[in-house]
Amino acid sequence: MKKIVVTIFYWLMLCTISWGQKITVQQYIDTYKDIAIAEMKRAGVPAAITLAQGVLETESGNSDLVKKSNNHFGIKCKAEWTGNTVYHDDDENGECFRKYDSSVHSYRDHSDFLRTRAHYAFLFSLNPADYKGWAYGLKKAGYATNPRYPQILIKTIEDYNLNQITIETLAQMPDYSQFKIEKNSSVSSSIADFTTNTTRKIEAIIESPSSAYKLPKKTYNGLKAVYADSGTSLLAIATQYDIALSNLLDYNDLIDDGLLNAPTWLYLERKLTEGKQNTYTVKGDETLYDIAQRNAIQLSSLMAFNGLNENDVLKKGDLLSLRSSVISSVADKKYKDKVEAGTKIHEVKPKENLFTIARLYKVPIADLRSWNKLESDQLTVGQKLVISK
Repeated sequence: MKKIVVTIFYWLMLCTISWGQKITVQQYIDTYKDIAIAEMKRAGVPAAITLAQGVLETESGNSDLVKKSNNHFGIKCKAEWTGNTVYHDDDENGECFRKYDSSVHSYRDHSDFLRTRAHYAFLFSLNPADYKGWAYGLKKAGYATNPRYPQILIKTIEDYNLNQITIETLAQMPDYSQFKIEKNSSVSSSIADFTTNTTRKIEAIIESPSSAYKLPKKTYNGLKAVYADSGTSLLAIATQYDIALSNLLDYNDLIDDGLLNAPTWLYLERKLTEGKQNTYTVKGDETLYDIAQRNAIQLSSLMAFNGLNENDVLKKGDLLSLRSSVISSVADKKYKDKVEAGTKIHEVKPKENLFTIARLYKVPIADLRSWNKLESDQLTVGQKLVISK
């Protein structure tokens, strides 16, 4: 028994010592390197700069602020911040800082913070491997008040060879055209240290006159739009065309930002509630989202017109309705299946509305809306309504 107590005592002592130990700079880099790389691919902020800033702002992950807020970059609340907050002494006592659910959210907000503010825009015309240009540019743009901020960043990057991470990531970028790269002699020696294949890729980006990220604005289906290849950053497009990222996602029925998985048209204004044509015939391996983008129709409208959910599988030859007044083959089949299963169906007659139909069948109007996935109370003659669930 005495031996067990002694063993437990020593184990607790070791844990206490371990918990009290500080994270080293290298441990911080190893822990957050992958997030910095992912953010470079998504938004274009060099991984070396992101990691060096994280090391500096968090005291290598040991600061009180990062421990209680997951805030790795000392970003203060600002007027537009609506998330959680913490108060911390910085330039003044009790200043408001952003609080994040995870480190990933902090890194992402840092990228968005730089990418979406006009006074940082010039940084993205620099070569991502030009860490000195980025360091001095951040100071010029007013990121930090410390007059030696650039020198501290540069020393951290050089001491821990962080620029190698940037250059290796640059060589892995799925779409090099998303960043504007200008020739910079200060990085040529670093690039030369890599394999011939990697060097050729990077030199091609630096030398190419078409490497500037500038997608021409066009019209598609009569709406302002841009055609983007796979690997293009949604945040970069939103920034280029001065559109809020949330609006760009909303216009294109997207939930998450990041890089495009496949080439597509992206709309720069809201899509139509009804298509220009009455119907669309499914051509092959298409999803509802593909068809909504192709026809500039809002995904919610397309699903409502056809009684479909976003994950429903379509078959080649299916006839989809692009207008509320047209019954598609898919919707018609769904109604027939419901009739065969004993579900009551009502076909709208002239001068009928939701109120009169609800009164006729003694059902709540709210249920009629829900059963038929109606987005408005407007009905068309001949429209078929489910009367009972």
